Amino acid sequence: MGILNVTPDSFHDGGRHLVPDRALGHAEAMARSGADIIDVGGESSRPGARAVGEQEEMDRVLPVIEAIRARLDITLSIDTTKPAVMRAAVAAGAGLVNDINGLRADGALGAVAGLGVPVCLMHMQGEPATMQASPEYGDVVREVHGFLAERAQACITAGIDPRHIILDPGFGFGKRLGHNLALLHALPQLVGLGYPVLAGVSRKSMIGMITGNPGADRLPGSLVLAMAAWARGVRILRVHDVAETAQALAVSRAIAGQIPPGEG
Repeated sequence: MGILNVTPDSFHDGGRHLVPDRALGHAEAMARSGADIIDVGGESSRPGARAVGEQEEMDRVLPVIEAIRARLDITLSIDTTKPAVMRAAVAAGAGLVNDINGLRADGALGAVAGLGVPVCLMHMQGEPATMQASPEYGDVVREVHGFLAERAQACITAGIDPRHIILDPGFGFGKRLGHNLALLHALPQLVGLGYPVLAGVSRKSMIGMITGNPGADRLPGSLVLAMAAWARGVRILRVHDVAETAQALAVSRAIAGQIPPGEG
């Protein structure tokens, strides 16, 4: 899943793709590099980010989704917490909803149930503006897994097809370094719930906490984390660096004996 932020303030690429032509060019580059999904977001979720109004968010993402849909045959995801944006984005061509709030907003469950598209449910403690202030857990693995299991059941109760549910532990969203590492090690348990799992570890602050490197210099750490997540059962990697991650994944698959027939 390639990240396409149509925002002025995202932590890694804010402001780069606000113009639809630039966003389309970046989407095309990610598709050529091996992206299976392009995740379009119009509201930054970095720590301390300001909230964006419904209309402003739609003004950012809808022209981009329409432009990509007209040019590329690729799955598009809408990264939003707002039911109205979900509906408008799917009408414009998105085929997946990626909600960092786990469909907890009023009307979000009903919106996705009515749309009939897959949904990714993420765990976040708090909200982007304050989530990294002082996150605390008694047992982070138990609490995150319990939350995601509860949200998955809420989706099923609302009429969402269980086959359309994806889970995301929310690395870096209201979590300290130790919380993130514990969740990484416990990914097989989350996979064991029976739903596909997505991991977003690309250029996250946890890499900076370990290495001291700024966001612009965290590609090696991102690749290590992504491959560690894949080795533990994650099947969707949400990344900024598609070509590099695709190459690392191809090598990891070969090492694991997953070389395509006839290419060994």
